Amino acid sequence: MEHRPLGRTGLSVSVMGFGCGSVGGLMVRGTAADQEHAVARALELGISYFDTAPSYGSGASETNLGRVLSRLRPTIVLGTKFHVAAQPAAEIGAAIAASLEASLRRLGRDYVDLLQLHNPIAESGAGALPPELVVEHVVPALLRLQAQGKFGFAGFTSIGETSALRRVIGQAGLSTAQMPYNLLNPSAGRGVAAGYPAQDYGDVLGQAQEAGLGIIGIRVLAGGALSASEARHPLGSANVTPIGSGTDYRTDVRRAQAFAALAREAGMAGPTELAIRFAISHPAMSTAMVGLSTLEQLEFAAAAAQRGRLPDAVLQRIAAVQDGFVGEPR
Repeated sequence: MEHRPLGRTGLSVSVMGFGCGSVGGLMVRGTAADQEHAVARALELGISYFDTAPSYGSGASETNLGRVLSRLRPTIVLGTKFHVAAQPAAEIGAAIAASLEASLRRLGRDYVDLLQLHNPIAESGAGALPPELVVEHVVPALLRLQAQGKFGFAGFTSIGETSALRRVIGQAGLSTAQMPYNLLNPSAGRGVAAGYPAQDYGDVLGQAQEAGLGIIGIRVLAGGALSASEARHPLGSANVTPIGSGTDYRTDVRRAQAFAALAREAGMAGPTELAIRFAISHPAMSTAMVGLSTLEQLEFAAAAAQRGRLPDAVLQRIAAVQDGFVGEPR
C-alpha cells in the first residue's frame, strides 16, 4: 500500500483510509469478531489511517474501534471529529473539549492524531458554521486543546459554501481538510469552469494543497452509488444523502452506470475500482476514505488502491464522461 505525506504535518498515511462510519456500517453495526478481523486485515494490507467520529452510531464507532485497537495495539494514524451545536460563542471551547474527552474515553486513548470540525462551513444552513465563527472561536479553542497534548493536528470538513471555505483554508492552526471528491462530481479539483453549479467547490482542493493541508478524500464512492447498484448491504445506511454528487441516490447510481463500460474497457473490475483509483490519482490527495460493510469489500478496495493512479488516457476518458453530466438536471 502506497503511503503519502499528510500535508505539512510530518505524518505519513496510507493512500486508502479505513472509514469507520455509518454508511458502510461495519464498525457501527457489525459483530465484534468481524470488526476485529477487518481491522487486523487492514493493518496487514498496509492501511494506516483510521477515521471515526462521535456521530457514527452515536459513539458506537469510536467504542468499537477503541475495543479493537486495545486488543491489536497497532501503530496507526487515528482521526476523530467534533460537531459544534447552536450555542453562545463563549461556550464553544468548553463544548469542543467535552466532545474530545468523550471521544478519548470511548476510544480508550489519551491522544488522537487528528481532531476535525465536522460541521459544514457556510453563512447559513442546517448545522452550518459561518467562517468568522470558525476563525475567531473554533480555531483558537483547538489551539488551546492542542497545547494540552490531547491531539496532534486540527482540521475541518470542507463542505459548505465555496466562498466560506476559502476564508477558512489556510488559517493557522488547521492542518487537514476532509474533501468530497468523486467521479460523479470532481469540481473540488476542477474549478468553476468545470460547470457543476449545484455542488461547485471551485478548486478548493488546489487551494488547500497550496496551503499545505493534508487532503482526506471523503465520499469517494458517493456513499456506495459508484458500485452502480441501488442495492444496500444490511450493515450499511439504508438511505444516503448525496454529498458532492447528485440530488438523490438513484440519480447517482444512474450516472455511475455510465462509467461501467469505461472501467471494463480499461481492464478493471468495475466502476468501484475506477472510482477509488480516480480519487487517489489527484496529486493533492493524501488518503481516500473508503467505508466498509464486509471483509470482502475491504479486500476489493485495497486491491484497487494498490493498483495506483490511473493512466492519463483513462483520466481523459473519465473527464469526457463527466463533462456529459454538465447541464443535466440535478
